[in-house]
Amino acid sequence: MKGIHIHERTISPNHPPLIIAEMSGNHNQSLEKALSIVEAAAKSGAHALKIQTYTADTMTLDLTHKDFVIRDSNSLWNNQSLYKLYEQAYTPWEWHKPIFERCKELGLIGFSTPFDETAVDFLESLNVPLYKIASFENTDLPLIRKVAQTGKPMIISTGMASVGELGETVQTLRENGCHQFILLKCTSTYPATPEKTNILTIPHMKDLFQCQVGLSDHTLGIGVSVASVALGATVIEKHFTLSREDGGADAAFSMEPAEMKSLVAETNRAWQALGSIHYGATDHEKRSMMFRRSLYVTEDMKKGDVITEEKVRIIRPGYGLPAKYYDMILGKSVSKDVKRGTPFTWDLL
Repeated sequence: MKGIHIHERTISPNHPPLIIAEMSGNHNQSLEKALSIVEAAAKSGAHALKIQTYTADTMTLDLTHKDFVIRDSNSLWNNQSLYKLYEQAYTPWEWHKPIFERCKELGLIGFSTPFDETAVDFLESLNVPLYKIASFENTDLPLIRKVAQTGKPMIISTGMASVGELGETVQTLRENGCHQFILLKCTSTYPATPEKTNILTIPHMKDLFQCQVGLSDHTLGIGVSVASVALGATVIEKHFTLSREDGGADAAFSMEPAEMKSLVAETNRAWQALGSIHYGATDHEKRSMMFRRSLYVTEDMKKGDVITEEKVRIIRPGYGLPAKYYDMILGKSVSKDVKRGTPFTWDLL
C-alpha cells in the first residue's frame, strides 16, 4: 500500500501515525485564541491542524421549527437550533489564511473540512494540501466528487455509513481521480464511549476497501487511539482545545495540550512496538539468554561416575545443555573428571 506524501511527511503503515488536532469551534470566535490553539498543537507534537469551512447559511436554514432544532437530552447541543449552533461554531473564512500561515511557520500541516462546493472553491484558492470529509457528509456524493476532482489527497470519516454507502463513496473517489485517500473509523456521538467504538472494524475496512484506515476519536483519554494503532491505524484525529474549562461547542470532548503530548508519544510507542512477526531471541535479547536454565554439574565427579539428580541439576545460567536433555543424561557416566559448577555438555558423556 503506497504512502501518501503531504509536505515533508509520509502517511503509511511504515511511518508513525499522523496526529491531527481538530480545532473545530474551540476558538470561541476569537482569532487570537485560534492562533494560540495552533501554537499549542505544534508545541504538543501534533503533526497537522484541521479547521472547518462553512457558514451557518451554507449549512442550514435559519428556522426554529422542529426539523431545525436538536431534540436529544443526551446531546451537548440539546434544544439549540442548527443555525445558532453553526453560527457559534464556524470559523470565519477570513481567518483561514492567517491560521494556515501560522501552521506553516510551525511545521504543521494546515487543512480543512469543506461542507459545500463554495467552501471547496475557497480552500482551493488557499492551496490547501489535502481535504477532510466529515461523517455527516460522507454520503454527499456531489461534494465528494467536487473534492476528488481537485487531485488532492482526502481523509473521510465513516461515522454512521453502511458498507454499501462507503462503497459508493469510495467508488466516487476513484472514478473522479482520487486514489490517495484514507478512511477514518468514527463513532458519531459526542463524546463517544469506548464500548461503542468498535475499532476492530479498522483492519476489516482496510482489507475491504484496499486503503489506509485511521481513527476519528471522540472518546475521552488516549486509550482508544493507542489501541487503534495496534490495529493498523495510520491517522488519528482528536478535537483539541487550550482548556475544556474555556467552553465552546466541542470543548467537552476535546483534548488539552498535555493530553495531546501524551497521545503523540504513546501512539508513536504503539507504532514502534508493532515491528514484524518474529519468534526466537532478538539481537537485543541474546544477552539475556544466560538467564535461561540449563544443566550444570553440582558435585565434583570422577571419570566413570554415574550422573544422578544430586550431581547434575537444572539451574541458571544458561551455558549448559538445555533442560530438555535432563532425563536423557540421568544414569549415564561421565567421560572424565568434572568440577562442581561446570556447565554440562555432550563431551562429558
